[in-house]
Amino acid sequence: MVTETSPSIQSLTAIDLERRLPVFTELLREVVNGGTSMGFLAPLSPGDGMDYWLSLRPELNAGKRVLLGAFVGNRLVGSGQLAFSQWQNAKHRAELQKLFVAKAVRGRGVGRALMSALHEKARQHGRSLVVLNTHRVSGAQEFYEELGYRVAGVVPGWTVGRIGERYDTVLMYQELSL
Repeated sequence: MVTETSPSIQSLTAIDLERRLPVFTELLREVVNGGTSMGFLAPLSPGDGMDYWLSLRPELNAGKRVLLGAFVGNRLVGSGQLAFSQWQNAKHRAELQKLFVAKAVRGRGVGRALMSALHEKARQHGRSLVVLNTHRVSGAQEFYEELGYRVAGVVPGWTVGRIGERYDTVLMYQELSL
């Protein structure tokens, strides 16, 4: 699907993330400041972006989280994460978090490539259920549905915007074969 921009999907350690911290921070800022909140309020400052990425180090080091980067050549064009449930009765579950793609390459298969790799990582860690939430009006719901995700429900007013406006979120899930 992606032609000259076919992404290479790489699993990143905390050390890899630290080495690439400026590019991860700038891509996150581009996405957030371009209108996709990802849990933040625009404008996202460089410092807040860096702080977010650095906060992932303990979970990456402990194997409680997987971070993937999508690269075209040496350029970061997308990212996605899985957080693994640590509860004894939930060792089959992972939560998809912060999947995003640079605006310049959207619609070219980068998101699908990341999702395929994230699903494979979930399987490798014995996880057969992937859950996520997304803004109801963002268009992302349709993307996930095309990949086989099902709607579990809608939570009204899950997040707030800069002036206090509330946005609904859609809770979604997919069962993976192991």
